[in-house]
Amino acid sequence: MKRLFHLAVALCLGLLASIASAVPRSSEPINRDWLFTLGNPPGAHAAEHDTSQWRRADLPHSFSEPYFLGTGFYVGHGWYRRNLELPTSAQGKRITLEFDGVFQDAVIWVNGKQAGRHVGGYTGFSVDITSHVKTGRNLLAVHVNNEWNARVAPRAGEHVFSGGIYRNVRLVITDPVHVAWYGTFVTTPQVSDERATVRVQTEVLNGRPAPAKVAVVSEVLDAAGQRVAQHRSEQTVPAAGKLDYDQTLPAIPSPRLWSPGQPYLYKLVSRLFVNGRAVDRFETPFGIRTVKFTADKGFFLNGKHLYMIGANVHQDQAGWGDGVTDGAARRDVKMVKDAGFNFIRGSHYPHSPAFSKATDELGMLFWSEAPFWGIGGFGADGSWLSSAYPPDPADRPEFEASVLRQVEEMVRIHRNHPSIVIWSASNEPFFTQGEAMGAMRDFLKREVAFFHRIDPTRPVAIGGAQRGEIDKLGDVAGYNGDGATLFLNPGVPSVVSEYGSTMVDRPGAYEPGFGLMPDTPDQQANPRPYSWRYPWRSGEALWCAFDHGSIASIEFGAMGFVDYFRLPKRQYHWYRHTYAGVPPPAWPVDGKPAQLQLAASQTVIRGTQGLDDTHLVVTVQDRTGRALSNSPDVTLTIVSGPGKFPTGRSIAFSSKSPVAIRDGQAAISFRSYFAGETVIEATSPSLKPARITITTTGAERFVPGQSPLAPDQPVVNHPPFTRIAFPGDPVNVTINRPTAVSSAQPGHEGPKANDDQEQTSWQADPVDGSAFWLVHLENVYALHWLSLAVPGEGGPDFVVEISKDSTTWQQVHQAQGGRKNYDFALFDKPLTAAFLRIRFPTVTAAHPAALSEVRVIAKPAN
Repeated sequence: MKRLFHLAVALCLGLLASIASAVPRSSEPINRDWLFTLGNPPGAHAAEHDTSQWRRADLPHSFSEPYFLGTGFYVGHGWYRRNLELPTSAQGKRITLEFDGVFQDAVIWVNGKQAGRHVGGYTGFSVDITSHVKTGRNLLAVHVNNEWNARVAPRAGEHVFSGGIYRNVRLVITDPVHVAWYGTFVTTPQVSDERATVRVQTEVLNGRPAPAKVAVVSEVLDAAGQRVAQHRSEQTVPAAGKLDYDQTLPAIPSPRLWSPGQPYLYKLVSRLFVNGRAVDRFETPFGIRTVKFTADKGFFLNGKHLYMIGANVHQDQAGWGDGVTDGAARRDVKMVKDAGFNFIRGSHYPHSPAFSKATDELGMLFWSEAPFWGIGGFGADGSWLSSAYPPDPADRPEFEASVLRQVEEMVRIHRNHPSIVIWSASNEPFFTQGEAMGAMRDFLKREVAFFHRIDPTRPVAIGGAQRGEIDKLGDVAGYNGDGATLFLNPGVPSVVSEYGSTMVDRPGAYEPGFGLMPDTPDQQANPRPYSWRYPWRSGEALWCAFDHGSIASIEFGAMGFVDYFRLPKRQYHWYRHTYAGVPPPAWPVDGKPAQLQLAASQTVIRGTQGLDDTHLVVTVQDRTGRALSNSPDVTLTIVSGPGKFPTGRSIAFSSKSPVAIRDGQAAISFRSYFAGETVIEATSPSLKPARITITTTGAERFVPGQSPLAPDQPVVNHPPFTRIAFPGDPVNVTINRPTAVSSAQPGHEGPKANDDQEQTSWQADPVDGSAFWLVHLENVYALHWLSLAVPGEGGPDFVVEISKDSTTWQQVHQAQGGRKNYDFALFDKPLTAAFLRIRFPTVTAAHPAALSEVRVIAKPAN
């Protein structure tokens, strides 16, 4: 019996091995075991290059790791290397590398030869390395630089632009005849509650030297794995060529429609056969739903009206910077969903495939944006504080090609996600030099048309359309800031794509951050909850969900309702209580600290390839277990086992450090690239410590004394060799910034006073009383000089006031009216502000308040 048992086991193992060898496609992450160095040493791609001083850097990875906010970050070059083992079964196969994102110029070397290059920091790409590899050991090297380039999008923005291989990398092995990289496009031309048709366009590549007769079988499975539709087509694909298959499958009866309340997903299985032999199998999750934006009645999903309530999301997180795991991206989506929101705007670039996968599965409408945006207060070319569109005509053709290439990649990667209901061409591209504005508008039109050609199924938004006469160039206008109050019933489908901008560290106040939304005329005339949610408005997105790194200032990045360490501020709990019905927790109180509590989002990390992690939270408590607001220094240390923090085997939190503990809590994400149990301890002087055990699954076991340990990485403002990412020369920071006013005559609205045109002007209503004009500088600046122009002589007296929060104001200047121009230094000593207000205490109908142009010369506060 024992012999028969062993024979049966052997037969089963042999069968499994034969099945495995017959698998037509393999796709495996290769995030472990990289070496990394900053700089650009000559010959770094060669096998003989000395890497003894390089350090281990498992992916996802950022040049600036560990990063804990700050305007400085490494700008320059870096190299990554790893060995790549290929089995003999890979002979005759097509070998490719798939990168989900490298910022921003990547050159891929295999065995000392250049295999490919990709320029563009937010979209993935595929590199065919078949001709460069052999069975056995191969050397893979990737050279990356994140230098600003006048001809590469984006040219400007307010977050950070750290380099690195900051998303996943996969090794993909296929037959020479296979489905191309993201080569399926699933659409649903006809959808109703009774039936839905599915159209599948499949790009098939033939890497063989002779034509191949290829049968494509497209099968739709429901969530239970049951087949609901199938279609087979057979065509001849030319040698070393490609062919697009276009199939319409039989109608699916009674389809389950995708929505935030029911995020139901189907799966397309594409199987390829040559002469009856299976050569490829490719899976594509998708959903069935309809989308419609209207100018008069708002947004409709599956034929039903839905008001989109959402938030803007940047991708970076504390310590790891942009190099976040798939699991961390999913937690971000879930936090916004748990607050009762149904919509995320991906600001201001294509997000990772894992992010859109999470919006699909958790049920969040998603606005996916191209990397074309600007930032106010820009200066001369040379950094990410430049004109959004090139002022130099010589730079324009390559820049436009860069935008369109990344648009095409974004659409190809994300087009099958039902959560993505709209593409966006831009964010605030009007932050462009005046002489280039016409060319910028012309390009936006062509960019929108390009979107329509490559995906006719979705509308295209112009994000940040509140200036520059660009809001009608796309299908939907996205208005930021004061656009919510300036564009009332604009005659085109529209969304408030940014509102709020509450600049505060955790914990903050238990109140919403609606910003200028309550300043809408209807709200002022007839106060009632959410009066700005007009029937024609499709939705609104808070700025923003999470604190993020910013080249402008640390304060400017602190506008989330969740902090950088992914701990909710009290504002988050206001929204969650109001929208999701979840009462806020008991706030921590001041007391006598006695102990620490250590908790994790999950105690199991799945796999050792950096796709998953866990979020650790340490809480200061008194002896009864009550949460305290006291914030003593706390350290997390790996006592035993594998894993790392962004700082190495330990991380220290302090209220005086950028690695902050606030309001009695600190948090960080923890990851492991070896399997095994990790014991982590939280300690603080004189407090009872706390421990937790995290288990990592996978085949690569941690062996004490043999497996490499994560090295310590010091926390600094920025790594060495960093060049200043944000120029230091003072510039005019008011142009096209959001404004608020006491009142305005038609044709003389608030933005007329900071549009850089003295022939236009803001003019208040000609009534007796008082008046004001306010500008939100959208950053904390050190103010140097103020210049005012008034449309006529004889104007009223005024005072100049500044604020960091638009609540507490400080008067810094007082002036008599009656002049046409005012130029004066604002301060005897440097002062900082995010808001500036010109207030007229007494105005009359004969002498109303008016301003032609307000210029504030400033530089970012450090």
